[in-house]
Amino acid sequence: MLAIFDVEGVLYDAEYLPILAEKVNKEDEIWDITKKGIEGSINWEEGLTKRVELLKGIDFETCKQVADSLPIMPGAQQACKTLKDAGWKVMAVSGGFTIMTDRLKDELNLDHVYTNELIFKNGKLDGVKINVDSDKAKSARIKIQEWNIPKDEIVVIVDGANDIKLFDISNLVL
Repeated sequence: MLAIFDVEGVLYDAEYLPILAEKVNKEDEIWDITKKGIEGSINWEEGLTKRVELLKGIDFETCKQVADSLPIMPGAQQACKTLKDAGWKVMAVSGGFTIMTDRLKDELNLDHVYTNELIFKNGKLDGVKINVDSDKAKSARIKIQEWNIPKDEIVVIVDGANDIKLFDISNLVL
């Protein structure tokens, strides 16, 4: 059995880039693009790149501090522990970034996390490497095949339009 979680708004009770944007007074611009991406009204990859471009130049320490301050969703730790204790594998697939998901992987004892990477040059935010695009199922399929988990043993817990393709690889969606 496998549970696949989205991260922002599901395992974290926050969205990373809008909070980071508050540090440079660009939260309105970032939220506008974020909401359009979640709703599916703009190309998700283009929106992600645009948001990171708007935040270019923020120092690594600020990015890390914001990532480390993200609150874990109430009940997420217990839900993951209960699933793991029952023998389930637990995966997260995120359009977010390793800077925020590395902590989550450790704290929730996740079996695997697929996510994107922020690129830093000389200690400043410079861009993004997109590993997880709007088709999150493409990333998840890699481990599903490796672990040989059938569709009827997969549940997906998500919250946005950019998660819709995960429905294709699961039997139950929450």
